[in-house]
Amino acid sequence: MDQPTETREVHTAEGHHHPTPRQYVQIALLLGLLTAIEVGLFYAEPFFGDLVVPALLVLAAVKFGLVVGYYMHLKYEKRFLTRLFGGGFVLALMIYAVVLVAFGIMANI
Repeated sequence: MDQPTETREVHTAEGHHHPTPRQYVQIALLLGLLTAIEVGLFYAEPFFGDLVVPALLVLAAVKFGLVVGYYMHLKYEKRFLTRLFGGGFVLALMIYAVVLVAFGIMANI
């Protein structure tokens, strides 16, 4: 039995997978909801205290994963490209941490 069109992935002439327009809208709404949660956490910092920064970092990582996975189509690429991108991202985070430590900013966080 065939699935409804809105839940099926779209295939281009080259055979690549892409989310459907409905999925793009769902992801955009989810990103908007996560952004609203981030803004709410910012204003509720006195209530949550030290948990705000880790929560914001987790939300940012989830949003990053959604954008890279779906809007940049990394989810549908070969595993090699995903690992290559992930490795570069981890390397960039490590360099960023080293720079923060070098300038003494990380000690204040």
